[in-house]
Amino acid sequence: MTRRQTYDGVVLAAPFTAPYTRFSTQSAHWWMAKALRGTLRAAGLRKEQIDGFCASSFSLFPDTAVGLTQHLGLSLRYLDHIPMGGASGIVAMRRAARAVQAGDVDIVACVAADTNQIDSFRKLLGGFSRFASDAAFPYGAGGPNMSFALLTDRYMQDTGATRADFGALCVAQRSNALNVPYAMMKRPLTLDQYLDARMISDPIALFDCVMPCAGGEAFLLMSEDRATALNLPFARIDGLIERHNAHSDDPIQGRGGWTLDIDDLYTMANTDPAGIDLLQTYDDYPVICLMQIEDLGFCAKGAAPDFIRNHDLTITGTFPHNTSGGQLSVGQAGAAGGYIGLVEAIRQVTQTAGPTQVRGARRAMVSGFGMINYDRGICTGAAILSRGDT
Repeated sequence: MTRRQTYDGVVLAAPFTAPYTRFSTQSAHWWMAKALRGTLRAAGLRKEQIDGFCASSFSLFPDTAVGLTQHLGLSLRYLDHIPMGGASGIVAMRRAARAVQAGDVDIVACVAADTNQIDSFRKLLGGFSRFASDAAFPYGAGGPNMSFALLTDRYMQDTGATRADFGALCVAQRSNALNVPYAMMKRPLTLDQYLDARMISDPIALFDCVMPCAGGEAFLLMSEDRATALNLPFARIDGLIERHNAHSDDPIQGRGGWTLDIDDLYTMANTDPAGIDLLQTYDDYPVICLMQIEDLGFCAKGAAPDFIRNHDLTITGTFPHNTSGGQLSVGQAGAAGGYIGLVEAIRQVTQTAGPTQVRGARRAMVSGFGMINYDRGICTGAAILSRGDT
């Protein structure tokens, strides 16, 4: 296998969040424009100064990134469309970084946004996956709640995890989210409240589920020299992996593609799990967070429940995790859910996270997981970022 090349000389800057709202009458195009404008203003740039753009959205239809170039008035020499859900941010970053390294583009704006109009979430699920339409819908089941209920039940049987273990993660993320003004969930969550919540799809209950909303996330990708010239705080890409349809023979998903590439990731970054100051995992449901903690090497396979019991996952805790509150408490703005952890990781290592800042954070890991059909997520990725002054 070809040896992975590093991402030296390419950096991330100007992270921006278009604050979330529960519902919106605006289109996805409007939210994309809002997020793009925010990241450009954060960098002190005009749209004419970027020559690359990557879009991730589920509600742009019938447009794609090509249509957005006219909507947004962009003239580009690099364009990508990454509709990979929770893996979108990692994949967009990796591909844009290689384009910058090759000299194909100077500055890429990576933007993810979705609207949430009345009934739009139901319509999205109805056309999300041909696998789901053929294999699950005819039996009266559909959507991610059903799929993750099966995955969660199997994980609990295999590992001895309890609902209280998942609840501890959700409670910690809610504590983190209380520092975020635009979080959908604005009240503290206790473990008793979590355990007493109404059941949605056993063993998935109310607080195991994300709240659909509208919003956007964005960041810029460029050379280190350019970021320095612009006087921008930046994050370096120490390592980056991407994998699709891993372990396809497993009868039910109990691991992700990270397991095939995690050694390469740590080798590229010249570190190990002990060198990571904070972790941002994709968190559409708690079980996938525990799976990532295992597959990314922070504990042995099946040991995440004990890991959760022995660590404090809050901003000031022993293992800061999803420091902005993640989707479980901030909300899931469609494909922007695949960017939320990455944008927060950039803020953390550039010391611009404000009320969610982890003291002394110099190196962050961010992990993506996306595009569940009816039985498994098929896109995975992860990155290690570090402070630009290291």
